[in-house]
Amino acid sequence: MRKVNVVAALIEKNGCFLLAQRAGGSLKGKWEFPGGKVEDYETEEEAIVREIYEELNISVKCDGFVDKTIFIKDDKEITLNLYRCTYLSGEVVLSAHSSYIFVDKNLLLTYDLADADIELAKRVVNN
Repeated sequence: MRKVNVVAALIEKNGCFLLAQRAGGSLKGKWEFPGGKVEDYETEEEAIVREIYEELNISVKCDGFVDKTIFIKDDKEITLNLYRCTYLSGEVVLSAHSSYIFVDKNLLLTYDLADADIELAKRVVNN
């Protein structure tokens, strides 16, 4: 089974967290904490900063690890690592997503989240 390491960003702004809605692929229409795959040449912290800039055109600072979940999809074992990030600058420009929203913590689970993000959202809500 192939292992894939993925990072996701918990970006807080004015007491709300950023969710992004996937524009295509098998997760089209699902909401998620944005992020992506970690490349061999980078740390997870570097990957989350790069991925958020590539996907949303905003600069963030990685403040540290929050939690992780592991799930199986097809022939892959995917580890999704959630990192708290501080928004620094830029206006959101979507590339891999069709929409985004900042959501109150208590409303995170009312969105149609991608399966991997559900567990992480539950942990965010309960902390």
